[in-house]
Amino acid sequence: MKYSLFLPQGWLMDLSSIQSPVEAYEAMTHTAQTADEVGYESVWLVDHVHTAPQSSQALIFESWTSTAALARDTKRVRIGQMVSCNGYRNPALLAKMASTVDVLSHGRLTVGIGAGSGQQEHYAYGYEWLETPERLSQLSEAVHVLQAMWTQEEAIFEGNYYQVHGAINQPKGVQKPHIPLLIGGNGEKVTLKLVAKYGDACNIGEDVETIGHKLAILQHHCENVGRNYQNIYRTAGTICMVADTDEEALARVPEKMKEVLGTMMHSVLIGSLDTIRRRITAYEAVGIQELVIRFPDPFQLFELYIDVPLVSRYSRWEM
Repeated sequence: MKYSLFLPQGWLMDLSSIQSPVEAYEAMTHTAQTADEVGYESVWLVDHVHTAPQSSQALIFESWTSTAALARDTKRVRIGQMVSCNGYRNPALLAKMASTVDVLSHGRLTVGIGAGSGQQEHYAYGYEWLETPERLSQLSEAVHVLQAMWTQEEAIFEGNYYQVHGAINQPKGVQKPHIPLLIGGNGEKVTLKLVAKYGDACNIGEDVETIGHKLAILQHHCENVGRNYQNIYRTAGTICMVADTDEEALARVPEKMKEVLGTMMHSVLIGSLDTIRRRITAYEAVGIQELVIRFPDPFQLFELYIDVPLVSRYSRWEM
């Protein structure tokens, strides 16, 4: 199992205690640099422009400009979005942006993309919010555009939503055959079929039992399209809070976060080390290869663990 980190970006008010935008960015990038140093596999940003669970005046950093900055602020760790909202950017331009960031990072970028969430955000920023089937159709076309821009000398694509007519994208990035594409979402009929056909990686944010079911569906789609299921890198999001006892760990989790997690509470990494070991084993058993971890207080994580000999136990989970 590999372990990665959601960065404090402002989306969940996780930078609200810092008044200065400059200091808030430095806190975010310091977290990324620390993750880089102690052995996390990758760091991830969300693609939202308003805070959650309610929109507020608290700051939140935009995803792709932050990705570019982090590409220069870090040295080893991979960088990605969980996931880019397809409706926010033309996919041909997104491909160009990604190619540039892959160069900036010396080949450490993963592009995450999904159909998008956050209807209120779309409305506030003037983006059209289409019904789910249309957004999924747009996502399918966007994936084709991305791959065309990364693999063709003059990209050609003619769809209902997107068209490119001999678009040149140089440089195409560092990684070969192209930048890895993570397709987020777990819709069984459309999204997971898209992953089976075109995704290099997927992310499923559900409880372990549901993840197992979704990955079985993905494997079935792979068989139908002649794709090797093992060639798709499988990730899941989780929350982590470590304490001496399960009760103590649970008490430290904010009530709003408990409400959001719902049925995932019995799967996520909240509890004693023994409990967390068992839950990691459960993720592995259903086929997850990398856990993307959100700490309720990521700054506390590093304050508590970074300077002690047990750092690897908490950061790399070498247990």
